Amino acid sequence: MQQRSIAKLIKAVSIGALAPLLVLAAQKHPDPNEEAPTRVRYPEGIVHGFLLLRTLSGTTLAQGDLLQVARGDTVEGRILFRFKDGSIRDETGTYTQRGVFLLQSYHLIQRGPSFEDDLEVWMDGATGRYRVKSKAHKDGDEELEEGTLELPRNTYNGLVLTILKNLAKGAVGNIHIVAFMPKPRIVRVEVQPAGEQKLLLEDLQKAAIHYVLKPRLGTFTTLFAKVLGKMPPDNHAWILTGEIPTFVRFEGPLYPDGPIRRIEQTTLSWPP
Repeated sequence: MQQRSIAKLIKAVSIGALAPLLVLAAQKHPDPNEEAPTRVRYPEGIVHGFLLLRTLSGTTLAQGDLLQVARGDTVEGRILFRFKDGSIRDETGTYTQRGVFLLQSYHLIQRGPSFEDDLEVWMDGATGRYRVKSKAHKDGDEELEEGTLELPRNTYNGLVLTILKNLAKGAVGNIHIVAFMPKPRIVRVEVQPAGEQKLLLEDLQKAAIHYVLKPRLGTFTTLFAKVLGKMPPDNHAWILTGEIPTFVRFEGPLYPDGPIRRIEQTTLSWPP
């Protein structure tokens, strides 16, 4: 029974940022010394970007929109993916940017055959109140979870990519994500720079910082994860450097035990 519980814990899916999008294991009590929110270095504004979700071999699975609206110091960011098999993944994070980034609310919808279960999540970033509805595809069982969490101030569901753009160059960051499975768990994630990578825009060379997002597990959970062979993978993100940092790529699984997927920006093309 205990091993099954730990195995389910390690299979947790987060949708950061994007982010969207981290498979993580839970840490029960976040370290209060690592809860400082990220400083605003580049205030966010109105954005409409276009995304592609692909396999690592390049097959396109879904088309996406990156939508963002700023109203004063409050920003609503949304990433919506529409899959070829009819599945939907719709993630919205609302936050303030008054000196530091603070999460105000979070909403996630994922449904369809691309996921093991249908899931809808609501969370209030200020009060920690949450509500989770899930429905298993295998047996049709529905679950409802409600309650309140004591959220660290650097809880960043739905805005992981924004946080990465605002890290000082070469700095190691710590953030927290709430993983819903469907019962929520607070997870600490260490963000480590892993060097620069050269990219080409036509003939113009650019540089992107490669970040590795590492879930930090408690000793007890790590021990069982190794025994069960279910250590959660690191996730990876690339942020284009320059006067205005820009997200260019993310790699990580979308659901528990799922394959690694790639999210990239794309551009519109003109017909001949």
